[in-house]
Amino acid sequence: MPINITMPALSPTMEEGNLAKWLVKEGDKVKSGDVIAEIETDKATMEVEAVDEGTVAKIVVPAGSEGVKVNALIAVLAVDGEDVAAAASGAGSAAPAPKPAAAPAQAETKAEAAPAPAPSAPAAAPAPAAVSSNGSRTFSSPLARRLAKEAGIDISAVAGTGPYGRVVKSDIEAAAVGGGAKAAPGAAAAPRAAAPAPAAAAPKGASDEAVLKLFEQGSYELVPHDGMRKTIARRLVESKQTVPHFYVSVDCELDALMALRAQLNDAAPRKDGAPAYKLSVNDMVIKAMALALRDIPDANVSWTESAMVKHKHADVGVAVSIPGGLITPIVRKAEEKTLSTISNEMRDLGKRAKDRKLKPEEYQGGTTSVSNMGMMGVKNFAAVINPPHATILAVGAGEQRVIVKNGEMAIATVMTVTLSTDHRCVDGALGAELLQAFKGYIENPMGMLV
Repeated sequence: MPINITMPALSPTMEEGNLAKWLVKEGDKVKSGDVIAEIETDKATMEVEAVDEGTVAKIVVPAGSEGVKVNALIAVLAVDGEDVAAAASGAGSAAPAPKPAAAPAQAETKAEAAPAPAPSAPAAAPAPAAVSSNGSRTFSSPLARRLAKEAGIDISAVAGTGPYGRVVKSDIEAAAVGGGAKAAPGAAAAPRAAAPAPAAAAPKGASDEAVLKLFEQGSYELVPHDGMRKTIARRLVESKQTVPHFYVSVDCELDALMALRAQLNDAAPRKDGAPAYKLSVNDMVIKAMALALRDIPDANVSWTESAMVKHKHADVGVAVSIPGGLITPIVRKAEEKTLSTISNEMRDLGKRAKDRKLKPEEYQGGTTSVSNMGMMGVKNFAAVINPPHATILAVGAGEQRVIVKNGEMAIATVMTVTLSTDHRCVDGALGAELLQAFKGYIENPMGMLV
């Protein structure tokens, strides 16, 4: 029986993706774990591995296709011993394959894009099935059936975690280690805080046609939104509609931090002729924010309708500008890491972010964010919170300003930062307390080394 390969959900929020490249062709033999395709999500390009063994009988969705829905049929695999031509001709029906991206010249001729159809629940795809002793059918991969047979495990008693509940290799391995079948997927180990209530649908703005009528025909060109821009737009609207933002600003003197940074960089050991690290002001801002959240744990939270989620570590997301949008790779447990570790980790994350090579777990989640526009000459700004975070720190440029010290005027390098808070869980007083802790580490940076 042929195996349908469907568009995988590469992150919990993924609804569709672009099939960038096939790494196999029809007639190729694949085994479990082989990389068969590259999928572009809204913010990363990821490799897709084969789950089953067999021969690629038919590629349903061509390379370069955009907007392929999760669970849509993209290829058909013939299992060992099965006629490849028969598997290709008898493939399960699927929705029409998305069209490859239109050329810009074609896009310019359309004044209004046709509205996208509402997503419907995908039909369950058939999978190879094993028949248990009581006659019921258990869908499973060939490799899983072979491993179950070798281990003497009744595959019908194993709960599958693969597509459509199919039993895969990892399920059999877990059952073997556990000494029996896995618990049913619906059995919860412990109660969890309820997830936030879904946001109301965003109000629709003016139609494309109404907007375009305001401009002289031929005076513009249409550039279709890519997946990243659509996701950014959706999340920003959700944030502003559901999160009551509150803003607190403070000025921080940077002279002591700049002096310590220069001293630490000069003392960096060299490896293969290059310094082992090169600290930036942003690296020290990340560390200071993480330590401030450690010191003010009531601000290191996320809101849900039933409970406050208090985080045990400061996982700091850092806004990185990439072509077409923004992504926030996360420095996990930043309060425990040295400045040099944070610096090298951010250099790696930033490079892979620009290449769109981050894994979802490297940019999803986190407990707070830092957005630094100081290198662009921006003096101060207010950032939009990225749910489920309750805070985001907007960092402006360090500049020389006249300040008053001991009743006399002096020159100091000063940076303005603005903390945006979710007022449901971090009110003004708590936000101010968090900023004072942050300011303390910035102005007395030796505290970040002990």
